[in-house]
Amino acid sequence: MQKILLAALLFLHPAANANEKNDTIRPRTLIVMFDGLRPDYIKPEIMPRLYALSRQGAVGENHRSVYPTVTRVNAASYATGAYPGMHGLMENSLYLPGIDEDKPINTGNAGSLIKTEQATGGKLLDIPSLGEVLQEAGEKLFVYSSGTTGQAFLQNHKVNGLIINPDLILPESAKSRIIDDLGSPPGSQTPNSARHQWIVNALCKYTLAPDGPLVSAIWFSDPDGAAHSHGIGVPITMSSLKSVDTQFGRILDSMDSRGLSGFFNIIISTDHGFISYRGAKRLTDFLIEKGLKKSAASNDIVIAGSAIYVKGRDKEKIRDIVAALQQEKWAGAIFTAPVKKGSDEGFVKGTLSFDAMNWNHSSRTGDIVVAPDWDDEQNPYGYAGTAYANGPAGHGGSSKYEMQINLIVAGPSFKAHYISDVPSSNIDMVPTILSLYGIPVPATMQGRVLEELFRYSPVVRHSSPAKNVSFSVRADWGSYTAEMELLEYRGKRYINYFRAARSMVK
Repeated sequence: MQKILLAALLFLHPAANANEKNDTIRPRTLIVMFDGLRPDYIKPEIMPRLYALSRQGAVGENHRSVYPTVTRVNAASYATGAYPGMHGLMENSLYLPGIDEDKPINTGNAGSLIKTEQATGGKLLDIPSLGEVLQEAGEKLFVYSSGTTGQAFLQNHKVNGLIINPDLILPESAKSRIIDDLGSPPGSQTPNSARHQWIVNALCKYTLAPDGPLVSAIWFSDPDGAAHSHGIGVPITMSSLKSVDTQFGRILDSMDSRGLSGFFNIIISTDHGFISYRGAKRLTDFLIEKGLKKSAASNDIVIAGSAIYVKGRDKEKIRDIVAALQQEKWAGAIFTAPVKKGSDEGFVKGTLSFDAMNWNHSSRTGDIVVAPDWDDEQNPYGYAGTAYANGPAGHGGSSKYEMQINLIVAGPSFKAHYISDVPSSNIDMVPTILSLYGIPVPATMQGRVLEELFRYSPVVRHSSPAKNVSFSVRADWGSYTAEMELLEYRGKRYINYFRAARSMVK
């Protein structure tokens, strides 16, 4: 059986490009995303299969999420190789007043996204994503997801190939066959173990087949789901980590049993890290209390995630909102439109700019973005990082615990037993994949090719220190400073964190 599969692979994937040097076949690629995976989860006693692979392959220790550190922003960003300011998916809640003036669109629902795609004339995302680029090259993309339908859809929204999610199978014409093959999708639970198993069954059947696609992606909804509900380090969250690690191990075992282990490049990351919460004022309630928003349902101010949209872009109203936020200990870094194009400074004094956060879209930006402030306080289970927000734990903010994640790569095209300190980002993943196959990287992709991880590339070390940028304002109550720490490499910038500092007048 292994010889038959190998012969099929040789037929389907002839010569590799130069990155594979003397290899005789072109390996396939599998992208694996563990939603909400903190780097300190990757330990042998917690995730033994993922940890073992990280020791065998290469690890990018300075890998970064895209801010805002939310799921659908990062799904769109990795798929397009670009930041929100370029692709236009600005937050988990997307406000498009031309479609709905009163409230934002829930991007977690594929149905809402499909309607938005139609309403915008095919411009849900402004630029091509991986599925479209592969289609032009005559290849397909298969996406498997145990999470929201919106997250699954954004990875392959033109549906070149397959999307398989328990609540969404596209194209519709494939649905009955897939359910006949796999059985009815299980319901959601915490941990989401049955759904993780179901999508791995699908991947093993369709991606590990001789005629499987050149590129596949699988997205596990845990540990994110468990940590949102219960917190970081609690038994049920740790159980969710073991669940996804077990299913990841099933993929590796299936590859091995079919003789495919040497014919897949595996690229592993996450959409964001995670941080514990200590509680905070709800942004809507705060603005109403300050007389800055008429009511919870009013559209004079619309809140979409961490973004504030001010009707008419009234600059004085924007300044008033920012001035009120700068006094609140729960409000961290605040962003406004740049004082001039390309500047890190926002036009409101004491703010960073949308350019600094890679969020300055031509038509979809809000007027203010505010991140929760945060610190290094440990939770009862010894996990560092606490932010001002509600619930046990979460993400979406600008702390290092949400921004700083790991990248793990393994397979015939990548270095083995290697740790890289060169900074990278989720937007670099797709340009790297395209480069491996000699497929031109579209000019719209802002990410770079991670050549330092290629098997035959020279060893590269990053020696530049972190750069700090800050802007301050003084008032009668005290002072406020918005801060940014970043790394630079080959003309690219990678954010370590954004935060705020205050000094109150006594």
